[in-house]
Amino acid sequence: MKLLNRKDIENLLDDESENSLFIDPLLDREQIHNVSVDLRLGYDFQVAVQTRRPSIDPSNTSDERRAISSYFQETRRELGDRFVVYPNQIVIGTTLEYLSLPDYIYADVMSRSSYSHLGLYINTMVEPGWRGCVSIELCNRGNTPVELLVGARIVQARLLEVDSENQYRRRQEPRKYHGVVRPIVSRADQDADLQHIASMRERK
Repeated sequence: MKLLNRKDIENLLDDESENSLFIDPLLDREQIHNVSVDLRLGYDFQVAVQTRRPSIDPSNTSDERRAISSYFQETRRELGDRFVVYPNQIVIGTTLEYLSLPDYIYADVMSRSSYSHLGLYINTMVEPGWRGCVSIELCNRGNTPVELLVGARIVQARLLEVDSENQYRRRQEPRKYHGVVRPIVSRADQDADLQHIASMRERK
């Protein structure tokens, strides 16, 4: 496995073949650093809201079934607007940039240290061959609300080359988050193993 450096990243961006790296819009080439690429905060958000239900049931097997999306409220801001993340709040956003990864590159996406120091925690992994605007799960672990500017560089992606090509786009099973351009709430209720576990319990 190889961590791509700036020259590697720029070569992939300049490569016009189908199985290459695509990041758009890349507003400034200075977003590319020695071993990472800065990504910007997008326009759309899914904000966790309080409900009368005591908990979210990802298995969707409770007596009163309720869609996970009902625990979130969608909102939108424009470029340059401010969005506030409050302590202990969960917000799902996306990158401003649309990414297309080669079949042999995956990305670790995490908060830039400047925002980690404010208590903002972001950490996700993007599989080889994935396409879309990267989901950003914002969590404020500090004691003070944090104002984020839409379009600001809040996360960085480290790109790593794996030994063989991945079949992400050619798998038969549906991909829950492939190709998304707006924030998507958890689709944990679509995990096939939840059905298997429920069936095993019923057979006891």
